[in-house]
Amino acid sequence: KGDSLKEGYVSELWDFTYISVTQNSLQDVKEIWGQWDDEIKQLFYCHYGDLPYLLDINMDEHLFRALAQYWNTVHSCFTFEKVDLVPTMEEYTTLLCCTRIQVNKPYSRATNILTFLKKLTSITRMSEQWVAAWIEQKETSRDIH
Repeated sequence: KGDSLKEGYVSELWDFTYISVTQNSLQDVKEIWGQWDDEIKQLFYCHYGDLPYLLDINMDEHLFRALAQYWNTVHSCFTFEKVDLVPTMEEYTTLLCCTRIQVNKPYSRATNILTFLKKLTSITRMSEQWVAAWIEQKETSRDIH
């Protein structure tokens, strides 16, 4: 039901399909982190923010399995029927029970600022000068703590 195969047709695809899934061991990642000295850890923090704090989180597997079925990979949000939901950093930190993550830190960075600038300009329909000034203001205010 719901596919395009004729009734009674038996697919031979299973005979040719091989799926391999690998997952990094969290324990291995924790051991690698533990071997690094403070200088390397600080460099990592500079590039990736508070990401290492996620190593200390006890994840609720059932919660994430439940949420995963609603994750929309195309739009990077959760979709519940016709409602799209994008949790805030505060909501993510609450779900993860991780109070050490600082909300005002970037967890991803635009690798190509010009491409990012053009996308932001087209989305906001503002001038490139306005968007560039806004980004500059955000960068400046982020550095003041």
